[in-house]
Formats: sequence, C-alpha cells, structure tokens
Amino acid sequence: MDPVLWIVVGVAVVLVFAVIGVYNRLVSMRTQTKNAWSQIDVQLKRRYDLIPNLVETVKGYAAHEKGLLENVAKARGACLGALAGAAGGAGGMAALGQAEAQLMGGMRALLAVVENYPDLKANENFKALMEELSSTENKISFARQFYNDSVAGYNIKIEQFPSNLVAGLFNFKRCEFFQVESPEERQNVQVKF
Repeated sequence: MDPVLWIVVGVAVVLVFAVIGVYNRLVSMRTQTKNAWSQIDVQLKRRYDLIPNLVETVKGYAAHEKGLLENVAKARGACLGALAGAAGGAGGMAALGQAEAQLMGGMRALLAVVENYPDLKANENFKALMEELSSTENKISFARQFYNDSVAGYNIKIEQFPSNLVAGLFNFKRCEFFQVESPEERQNVQVKF
C-alpha cells in the first residue's frame, strides 16, 4: 500500500475520533445543563408547595388581609404555569423570571403584614414554615448558580472552534440563562421573626 494512502487513512481516523470526542463532550454538557435545570425545577416546586401552607397559617391571624393572600396564591399559580413553560426553553425563562418577580413581590408584602401580628410570629407552625422557606430560597439560589454556570460552559463550548463545527453539524442549540427580570427580585426576601 502507498504510504500517502496510509497517512490519509490515519488522518481520517484521527478526525473521526476527534469529532466523536467533541460530540460526546457536547452531549455531556447539554445533559449537565438539563440536570441543573431540573434542580431549579425541584426547588421552585418545593417553594410553591410551601406557600399555600404559609398562606393558610397567616389567614387565621390576618383575616382582613384576604386580597393580599389571594394575590400570593394567584402569583404562585402563575409561577407553576411559567415553570412548565420554562422547561420547553425558547422564551420560557423570561416568563418564569417575570412570574417569580410577581411572587416575590407578593411574598414581601405578606412578610410585611406578618410584622403586625406578634402572635403569628410566635406560632410554631409559622416559624417552621418560614424556616423551610428560607432554606428553600438558599437552595434555589445555589441551583440557579449551578444552572447558569452549566449554561455558560455549554454555550462557550458550542461557540469555540473546532467544537462549533460539530455543534452546527449536529444541531446543538444555545441555552437561555436564568435571569432576574425585575429589580425587586434582585433583593433578598427578608425573613424576620
């Protein structure tokens, strides 16, 4: 066999293995990004499950704050709908960010009302719910950070040469970052007892 043919075959084999390696790395990074999103999903659902219990506990003490409690419940429902849309991508993250901003505004108002009810703040159920909510907020924060880090690594890999050639060939798409849409949501929720 001709030595030039051996060289061509050798280069072709190396290129095939390089493409396979880049493809597998992109698949791995895309899967890690989906896993990171599912961690946000789990923590947000946990928060949304805590909110009705918190609202019910506050209802017993603040019956005349019915409008506020209904707004928090509506915002929670909007978040659950946006959460389902965010899993589909393409603009879903922006809608989830807006729904989260509404919910956090309602929660801030609810926590401000709680300040007027010292007996409520001393209630063991309320304390336990607030502790769970605080813990969940921390977990959401960490999950968002992990997700955005995963998205950044994945998007960079898709745009870098030569992996951008493989990404384009196999139709790998950029992922959206989970971003805060409103300045109010950038502030921490104050949990006071």
